[in-house]
Amino acid sequence: MTHRPLGEPVRPVRPHLDEAHWNRPPEPGQVDPAVLAALLLRHGWQRRGGAAGRYGRWTPPGPAGAGTSLLVPESRAFPDSEDLLGEALLALARSGTPSAHEVLVGLSVPSDEIRWWRDIPPGPADTASWTAEDQLRTAARQTLLAAALATRARAGYHGARHRRPAAASLDSVLVGSGAGGQRLTAFVPVATGRPLAVRLHQALHAAREAVDYQRATGGMDAFDGAVEAGVSRELTEALITLVRGTEGARIAVQWAPAAGVPGDCAGADPVEFSPGDLPVLREAGARFLRAEPSVPVRITGTVTRMRRSGPRGDGAVRLRVLAGAEVPFVRLTLDEEAYRIAGHAHLVGLPVRVHGRLESRGGFRRLTGAGGVVPVQVDEAERDRLMKSLQETAEITAFFEEAFGGD
Repeated sequence: MTHRPLGEPVRPVRPHLDEAHWNRPPEPGQVDPAVLAALLLRHGWQRRGGAAGRYGRWTPPGPAGAGTSLLVPESRAFPDSEDLLGEALLALARSGTPSAHEVLVGLSVPSDEIRWWRDIPPGPADTASWTAEDQLRTAARQTLLAAALATRARAGYHGARHRRPAAASLDSVLVGSGAGGQRLTAFVPVATGRPLAVRLHQALHAAREAVDYQRATGGMDAFDGAVEAGVSRELTEALITLVRGTEGARIAVQWAPAAGVPGDCAGADPVEFSPGDLPVLREAGARFLRAEPSVPVRITGTVTRMRRSGPRGDGAVRLRVLAGAEVPFVRLTLDEEAYRIAGHAHLVGLPVRVHGRLESRGGFRRLTGAGGVVPVQVDEAERDRLMKSLQETAEITAFFEEAFGGD
């Protein structure tokens, strides 16, 4: 029996927007004119004439549109279509408007776009306070993480479960420029993130319906069914962060034109939440926390820390989980014999197996009723890797002193 070593390889760093695809516009031959037109329309560009059935003339939103325009062919049926596409893409790349950049992002990496808006007074020259900008980005990340967790399991409260792979799945998400703490856009690549976008779309609508039901009837029952759609305490906390301190907030999921709209996800109108929804969202989050049950598990893990108040008696142990639970670490209390077995297994470089109940209190990080502690045999190569990894940590000295100093 083998397990992965304690040391995990570092995940590759996501390329900066100026690297990879971002140092030049996409090639004209790779761009569908219909997709380009759809993205321009989405990002506020306006079509102002053009030869019907052949090309359209598009101008950017706002005052910048006065002296700038793009000629975008409606299809590739005409000989000059490729040239027009090339000129349009080059003009977008040279434009300093955020909307032009976002159009190029959507063309280079077909992405579903998730947008957040917060209704707050703008600062001088459309600036934002540090707190407002940080609150918007924090809410956006919490929203995406809640959706990523819901793609892995349906639960009213996830805690530490699945958090590491869920967070890793956000590495491919690109972030657009904000607007004074009021607006933010995330680009979720269709190839890797479409399930996340679908789950978020469904969860937002389910949360809105559950809040409306509670405000109309006083009942919280709708939140129980909303869990299957992806609603959780993590999502309600994200919505609270987004709405708090505003006159209202909205989230919209807009589908990549190149990939089309997924089934059962029609409609891209923003889902709105107001300060009046905050008490309901807080009550729902507390309800999810209370209702999520503890989970019986049989965990295999390596000992990373041991502590007890004296040379004998019960002791606290921290395990790095290798198998049996979707959390990275658990803490547990062992009786004297089990504590001794765990200590000897650690000394010879072996993981241990233990059963108990993973408690929701504390985020599923504590195992209660722990028992049946036994060492787990691994092959020599795996054992050497485990020992090397443990010896490289600063905790090893404290382990020897705390676990066996008095015996």
